[in-house]
Amino acid sequence: MQHLGATRSVSATTHLLQTPDTFVRIRLPGMQRAMAIVHASPAIGARFAQCTAEMETGGQLGPTAAQRFIYVLNGTVSVTTSGADQTLSTDGFAYLPQGADHEVKAIADSKVEVFEKRLLSVKDQPIPAPVFGNEREVPPQPLMGDPDLQVRSLLPDSMAYDFAVNTMEYQPGAALAMVEMHVMEHGLLMLSGGGIYRLADSWYPVTAGDFIWMAPYCPQWFGALGKRPAKYLIYKDWNRNPLD
Repeated sequence: MQHLGATRSVSATTHLLQTPDTFVRIRLPGMQRAMAIVHASPAIGARFAQCTAEMETGGQLGPTAAQRFIYVLNGTVSVTTSGADQTLSTDGFAYLPQGADHEVKAIADSKVEVFEKRLLSVKDQPIPAPVFGNEREVPPQPLMGDPDLQVRSLLPDSMAYDFAVNTMEYQPGAALAMVEMHVMEHGLLMLSGGGIYRLADSWYPVTAGDFIWMAPYCPQWFGALGKRPAKYLIYKDWNRNPLD
């Protein structure tokens, strides 16, 4: 049943909750046999871009002038760069440095989360190197010592990288130990489960498939609800002077 005019989606000054019932698909320059759901961009004040790319078999993302991080939500894609091929299946990821010639092509119908950001370089730091992996093979670490809240860091802990992408998994009933307010911004995609997210002075029920953007200094807190773990993929800018 359709409830005319009703949605959980919210657009506010400091945050955005975008739910699947409001997703609009567009084709971006260079895309072939693929469509993009653009979640975050400079149009809302973000300093990065994030989209979900829905790719048919043989579809391609196209080029970018920025750094690119991809995470395979489902399906299989090939990534070709520097003459080498990598095959990524569900939960596979790749970081491709700014300026690196590469091709991302779907081997089967696939859904891929894509993050793009122009590099803020730092003197005496090396150019970031490509990274390939699978989230399931990354060792988890408890957040602030809580074994019911596990974090997997998908990019190296190096000052060369100016953003981070992690997964965070909460056991039922687990929650952040504090309301966070910080200079970093976030792009977040709920992968499974659900719970309650506090953003600024509002509280939102969220579930798998929802996207959240959080501006710098937006008060934020999450608690998992239900009988299964809640898990999300989260971006933040990182390792740079706040004056940059």
